[in-house]
Amino acid sequence: MSSVCAYAQTLSETPAVSPYRPSVSSPAQLPFPGQLELDMGWLSSHDSGGARTSLPYQWKLAFNQEWGVLIGGEAQIWSRENSLTRQHGSGDTSLTLKRAFLVNESEAWGVEIGAKLATARSGFGSGKQDLNLNLIYSRDLGAVHLDVNGNVTQLGAVELGESRLLHGLSTSLSAPMSEQWAANLEWSGSYQRGAGAQTQFLMALVYSPSRRLSLDVGMSRKLDQHQHVDSWFVGMVMPIARLF
Repeated sequence: MSSVCAYAQTLSETPAVSPYRPSVSSPAQLPFPGQLELDMGWLSSHDSGGARTSLPYQWKLAFNQEWGVLIGGEAQIWSRENSLTRQHGSGDTSLTLKRAFLVNESEAWGVEIGAKLATARSGFGSGKQDLNLNLIYSRDLGAVHLDVNGNVTQLGAVELGESRLLHGLSTSLSAPMSEQWAANLEWSGSYQRGAGAQTQFLMALVYSPSRRLSLDVGMSRKLDQHQHVDSWFVGMVMPIARLF
């Protein structure tokens, strides 16, 4: 009996994962300090001109409750244009330094400073480095969790007449449906002078069978003045190692 009780206590003390999937918005809070976590998934997008499938990932590590780093990208990309041109390769890599400002147990602010490195093969990226600043506000509204992100990105590659600054705003709401299931709804938008605006709507279901695993499935639709892009995705978040 004592061994069973000890095992139950160990499970209760196990740090829970901190899913950043599946929404565009990031929470202000960091993962449990010292716990290396991996967000990974499968994303398939379709528009009138073709299709694109990728394997996105993000490594997350917090040094303490206030500072952490994120490393992300697309491990593999498959693209098809008009059923003719097909390409396959890896994507760009993003590096982000994150600072959390904890107000209390249910409210926090956050700042992310990041850079997208041009590591993608030709045809899968701009070939230039982008810099990003993201401001975050997170709050628990009863059972509903709110994340609001506002960001600006300095683009390394632009077309003639386009601004180098891309402005973004997103709002995500997540709420539990049961002990293991949750729902996520999100609106996000971006604007670049000379290129116009884009809007995206996302919905997802999240299943967490334990504190150490979170699975998600969902869809999104991105709209701009020329076309719409429909996407489907599945993913998971899990701890990889306890580093300190």
